[in-house]
Amino acid sequence: MREQLGYLLKDNLGRPTTVGSELRGAGATFLTMAYILPVNAGILAAVVGEQATGSLVACTALAAGVCCLLMGLTANVPIALASGMGLNALIAFNVASAAGGWQAAMGLVVIEGLVILALVLLGLREAVLAAIPRSLRLAIGAGIGLFIALIGLSNAGIVVQGVPAPPAGPLLAPGVVHQPTTAVALAGLVITAALMAWRVKGSLLLGIVAATAIAAAAGQVAWPTGWSWPSFEVALQADVLAALKWELVPLLFAVMMVDFFDTLGTATAIAEEGGLIDDQDRIPGARRLLIVDSLSASIGGLLGVSSVTCYIESAAGVAEGARTGLHSVFVGLLFLLAVFLAPLAAVVPACATAPALILVGFLMLRQLSELDFDRLDEAIPAFLTLLTIPMTFSIAHGIGYGFLSYVLIKLLTGRVGDLSLLMVGVAAAFGAYFWLAG
Repeated sequence: MREQLGYLLKDNLGRPTTVGSELRGAGATFLTMAYILPVNAGILAAVVGEQATGSLVACTALAAGVCCLLMGLTANVPIALASGMGLNALIAFNVASAAGGWQAAMGLVVIEGLVILALVLLGLREAVLAAIPRSLRLAIGAGIGLFIALIGLSNAGIVVQGVPAPPAGPLLAPGVVHQPTTAVALAGLVITAALMAWRVKGSLLLGIVAATAIAAAAGQVAWPTGWSWPSFEVALQADVLAALKWELVPLLFAVMMVDFFDTLGTATAIAEEGGLIDDQDRIPGARRLLIVDSLSASIGGLLGVSSVTCYIESAAGVAEGARTGLHSVFVGLLFLLAVFLAPLAAVVPACATAPALILVGFLMLRQLSELDFDRLDEAIPAFLTLLTIPMTFSIAHGIGYGFLSYVLIKLLTGRVGDLSLLMVGVAAAFGAYFWLAG
């Protein structure tokens, strides 16, 4: 046990950390991720059935807990995992109907995870991660920061969908400040920003606690009304055989593309933010990280809660000082506790965690300071990546536009020597994916 703790108290570059830093970071990460419990259940209940909502919450927490423990103990990185947003909607509203039911859709998720695991073991996924140019890596991290900030602004009600909807109306519009949830979020934002400016340790976590207290005083907290033993009825219902159909191959490819590049973007952003890049500009232990992520996709399918993937909200923990897998272990334990205390996960409202998401976006945007804006063949693709990640509301699509623009600009400016065959191949794959999906 002592040897294992010693392993978890040093990052993959051999730098020490403290239990307090990892625990503080885990608290911030868990609180910014806990929304996935009711949200994932609500999305999947549309196809599984409303009567299974409680089971979906419990299984979502169980899947996240198990996969976070695997990530911490195996890869020793401060990256937490849970059912992927976007992927769950794709499964619920597209794949399930095409596959003939949610059980077959979960079977497809199991297959997708195993296929990506094979790509990791063959070295392809790690090679793609290593092949991403530094300019794009910096832009991916900053773009994801803007993505997180936009989610925070939306959760706070500071930004809302335009009415009427485009093209007659604006895409986005300002929210109403005197709405109770928006007022709570703004108060939390000011408090958290002040704590950060004073360099107070744990400022993000303290800000979430303060905003939750304000929300409770304003009557914006949904207190649990009772407790019952968790149900796991949706677990182990995945029908892999039903998913083995040729007509489902395009859907399998779509799920794989989103999952494959969402994780690469998340891992890159977290590593850059936490200074977890080695002297060769690579993430130490990347293969172990990618193996766990691939297995997690299949675990999510087996437990009936869609693909489990790396969460960019882990940046909240990194911002609090987390640097090792001990952070992920703590997050995993909190999710396992949430299996039995699922109603308590809803106590912290979205408006209370919104300020943390907004300010994590600010912290991640700092990466752009290292971008050479005089190298237009590098800076323009970086800008397009930065812009399209939040505007398409998809990390994978933003990375795809970045890859495509990078390769095309290099080719048109005669800088073919800057390109690897792998970069060209990945850009071509994205081009095919966009064309077929469109």
